[in-house]
Amino acid sequence: MPSGERHLKLEMILLPAFLGGYYYLDPTVNHLIAFGAAYLASSLLLTPDLDLRHNDTRKRWGLLGFIWIPYSKVFKHRGLSHNLFFGMLTRISYLSLLIGLGFAGAYYAGVNLPQVQQWQPNWPLIGAGVAGLYIPNILHALYDKWDTSRKMKRNRKLRARTGNVQTAR
Repeated sequence: MPSGERHLKLEMILLPAFLGGYYYLDPTVNHLIAFGAAYLASSLLLTPDLDLRHNDTRKRWGLLGFIWIPYSKVFKHRGLSHNLFFGMLTRISYLSLLIGLGFAGAYYAGVNLPQVQQWQPNWPLIGAGVAGLYIPNILHALYDKWDTSRKMKRNRKLRARTGNVQTAR
């Protein structure tokens, strides 16, 4: 399995290509910024490896790194958290739950929260952010699958060469 450092290196190497491709599809600067910011946030702070107890991503959260401890207990490594679609959704849902609980706690503690004005969603901007969040997640999961299959193939060849072939039970 590639290290978190190798995942990050791959994602950062591919970022300019994804930015160029996104700009080609949608030359709106605000959308490009949303895509790039979400891509960086996903690569640096919301990787699938947050399901591991000790990892570099949690260290990047600094003092808030502890918030991912329950997440790492609920999701086993390379399980649902590494799913191409549901992986990022689990992390976004988990963060949304924590933020919601924080607002609820503040409300019940009597903290004056600012009034929320009616909001009109900018769907192209939201789409740019979602794409930026998901692409590093997909790269991570595919890189893990590729690396695992490469190692398994190498091990099969090595066992065949040495005559140490185990039969299936």
